Amino acid sequence: MDISTFLLLFLLQTPLSSSKALDILQGSSLSVGKPSDNLVSASGEFSAGFFPVGDNAFCFSIWLTISSVPTVVWMANRDDPVERGSAISLSKDGKLILRNSVGNIIWTTKTAALTTSRTSQLQLQLLNTGNLVLHYNSHNGVIWQSFDSPTDTLLPRQTLTSVSSLVSKSRQGDYSSGYYKLSFDNDNVLSLLFQDPTISSLYWPDPSFTDPAENERSRYNNSRAAVLDASGYFWSSDMFEFRATDFPLVLHRRLTLDTDGNLRLYSLQKMNETRDWVVTWQAFSDPCRIHGICGPNSLCSYNHASGRSCNCLPGFKMKDPTDWTYGCIPEFNLSCNQSDESSFVQLAHVEFYDHQDGAGANDCYPKFLLANGRRSPGFEGDLYLRLPKAGLVYNKTTDKEQRLECLYKPVTQQRKTYENQTVKLLLWFATILGGVEVTCIFLVFVFLSRTSKNSDPAAQEYLLTTRFKRFTFSELKRATQGFRELIGQGAGGAVYKGVLLDQRVAAIKRLNDATQGEAEFLAEVNTVGRLNHMNLIEIWGYCAEGKHRLLVYEYMELGSLAKILSSNTLDWEKRFEIAVGTAKGLAYLHEECLEWVLHCDVKPQNILLDSNYQPKIADFGLSKLRNRGEVDGSSFSKMRGTRGYMAPEWVYNLPITSKVDVYSYGVVVLEMVTGNSPSGMHNSEYRGVRKYRRRVTLLREEIMNKIAASRESLIEEIVEPSMDGKYDMATLELLVKVALQCVAEDKDDRPTMKQVVEMLLSHKVD
Repeated sequence: MDISTFLLLFLLQTPLSSSKALDILQGSSLSVGKPSDNLVSASGEFSAGFFPVGDNAFCFSIWLTISSVPTVVWMANRDDPVERGSAISLSKDGKLILRNSVGNIIWTTKTAALTTSRTSQLQLQLLNTGNLVLHYNSHNGVIWQSFDSPTDTLLPRQTLTSVSSLVSKSRQGDYSSGYYKLSFDNDNVLSLLFQDPTISSLYWPDPSFTDPAENERSRYNNSRAAVLDASGYFWSSDMFEFRATDFPLVLHRRLTLDTDGNLRLYSLQKMNETRDWVVTWQAFSDPCRIHGICGPNSLCSYNHASGRSCNCLPGFKMKDPTDWTYGCIPEFNLSCNQSDESSFVQLAHVEFYDHQDGAGANDCYPKFLLANGRRSPGFEGDLYLRLPKAGLVYNKTTDKEQRLECLYKPVTQQRKTYENQTVKLLLWFATILGGVEVTCIFLVFVFLSRTSKNSDPAAQEYLLTTRFKRFTFSELKRATQGFRELIGQGAGGAVYKGVLLDQRVAAIKRLNDATQGEAEFLAEVNTVGRLNHMNLIEIWGYCAEGKHRLLVYEYMELGSLAKILSSNTLDWEKRFEIAVGTAKGLAYLHEECLEWVLHCDVKPQNILLDSNYQPKIADFGLSKLRNRGEVDGSSFSKMRGTRGYMAPEWVYNLPITSKVDVYSYGVVVLEMVTGNSPSGMHNSEYRGVRKYRRRVTLLREEIMNKIAASRESLIEEIVEPSMDGKYDMATLELLVKVALQCVAEDKDDRPTMKQVVEMLLSHKVD
C-alpha cells in the first residue's frame, strides 16, 4: 500500500461537521473570558477557544472535554499567551488573526490572501476529530487546518509530515515549548531530538546504530508521513509501526510527546465514574535512555517501584533545586595550577552517552562533556571521574603523614616523638570531625534526594501504576471481615471476597510467600500493573506491610471456568467465545504488552468469568516477567504450573518460551470440548499425565486421519455428552484442530498465541 492510498483511507473517514461557525459577513470573533464564544464540535467532545495557562494568561487552544480533566491537544500561541481583552477573528483576506488587548498581532494563519468572492463564504469549524478547519464553499477548499501544525499531540487521522513536528511542553503546568521534538530527520527516519540552548542530540531510534536498518527503519522513502488511527495502529513511512496494547478497540486516543521526552500513546478509558488516560504504548520503558532528562553532570537511575530519579555526580550540586533539566554545577573551583592534586573517583555501572574525544587502550573513552549520564546494573563499564582532592571527602591520613614527615625533619629523637604524638592527636581529631561531617552530608543528601524524587512531577505523573492504591493490612483485614469468605485457593495463596471502603466488591489474594522483599514486590506489582487488556483481570491495589503481601483484584461474579465447566451450564457459543477471549489475553501477554510476561499456569481455575461470561485471565505471574531478548529460559529455577497442563519442556528441562502457555491453552480447550480434565489424574502423579498425553496423541492422529471421512461420528465420540448435539460443527472442528496444534510435543510445531487468535477469528470473519 503506497502512502497516498494509506492516507486517503484515513481522510475519507473524516466527517466535516460542527455545531458552531464563524461567519466573516457577520464580523464574528472569539474573545478571552467569554466561555459562550467557544467553538464546540458536533459530538460535544472537543472545544476550541481561549484556555487559561496562568494568571490572566490565555492561549487559543483545542481541548477534549470528556476526560476527567480537560486535555489540551493543540495551541496556537503556546509561547506568547494573551491577556483579557484579546480576541481572534477572520480578516477580510481570509486569515485567522489573534490580537492581544492593545491590538498587536500575536499569531496568524500563514495562508495566501483570498478574493472577495471566496471570503464571503468562509467558515471556521471544529470537527469531531478535533481538527479546527478554515474553509469556504461548503466544506470544500480547505484554507487552513490545525492538523497541519500540531503542538505536542497527534490525534487519530492527523498526519505528521515533513513540514510538521511535535514539540513537548516545558514542564507540567507550563505549556510553552520544551526541549524535545518528534520529526523526520534528514534520512527520512522518524526521530526524537533533544535540543536545549547548548546541545542537541538524537536519542530515538537507538543512536548507537548508524544504519537505520539496524533499528528496523528504512531511509528509502520520500513521503515522510506518519499517522495514527482510532483503533491504536500507528504507521510511518520509514516502516516503523506499532499497535496499542488495547488494539483494536476504537477509543479516543492521543500520541503525545511528554515533558520528559518520552513519546506515549494514551487511550481514554473509563475508570469507575471518570474517564482517564491510560498509557497503551511508549517509546521508552527505561526513561534514563532519554537525553537531557537529568541535565549535565548528573546521573539518572530508574526502577519500576520508585520510577526515575536524578543525582549529582560527586563534587557537584544541583544548579536549580526546582528543575533537574539544568543539571549540576561543580562545588569546586578549577585551577590551572599543576601543583593542585587531583584523584579519580570510580563510579560503577555508569555511562555517559557519546561526546567522545578519542579512544585509548582497553576501551577507554575520554569525555569532554558529562551529559546524558545514567547508572544501570546492566552496563558493565565504569566511569572514572577526576576531581581535585581538596574537594573530596575521603580518608587523607596516609597522604598527610607522608607529607609531614617530608617537610618537617626532626632535630632530636625527643622532638620527633613529640611531633609524632601531636600529629596523631590532630589526625584523630580530624578523623572524628570528618566522620561527623560525612554523616551530616549523607543525611542531607538522603533528604534532598528523597525531596527531589517526591517533587519531580514527571516521575510522579508517568509512573504507570498511579491508579493503584496502597492498602494497609488492617484495611484489607476489615474488608474481608478477617479473611472469612474464601473464594479460591492456589499454590501462590488464598483468595478472599471483600468489600472496600468505596463499596466495591474485590477479590483479595493473600500471597503465601512472605519472604520477598518489599522493593522487589513493588517493582513486580508496578510492572504487572502496566498490563491492560479486556481479557486480563484488573489489579486495583496491593499491600506490602511487614511480612504481609496482598493483591487486590476486581471481583468476577461467575467465578472460575473450572467451576462453570463442572456445572455443565455452558452452551457451545459461550465456550467458543471463552476460548477466543482467553487466546487474546495470552497473545497480549506474549507479544503486545509493554513488558513480556509468561503466565506459566494457564488452567480453568485461572480463567475467571464476569456476569456476561467474558473471560479474564488471572494470576498472570508475579516473578514471571521476562526480557524480550531472553529466550533460553535460564531465569526459571524451578518448574511452574499445574500437572496435566504443563508442557513437556518443564519435565525434560528444555528452554522455556511462550510456547509453554500455548501448550497449556491447548489442554484447556480440549477440556472445554471433551469435558475431560487432566487435573483429575493427580493421584497417580506422572502416570496419569502420561496417560492423558497418550490420549491427546491418539486423538490428534485419529482426527487427522478420519476427519474427512467420518466427521460426525468422530465429533460425537469426543464432544462432552452434556452438549447433546447442540453445537456448530464448523467451529467445533476448528477449535479441536487449533487445540491439537497447541499441544504438539515439539514446541516449534505449536503456533503462537497471536496465530491462534487469527485462526479462530478467521472463522468468525468468514
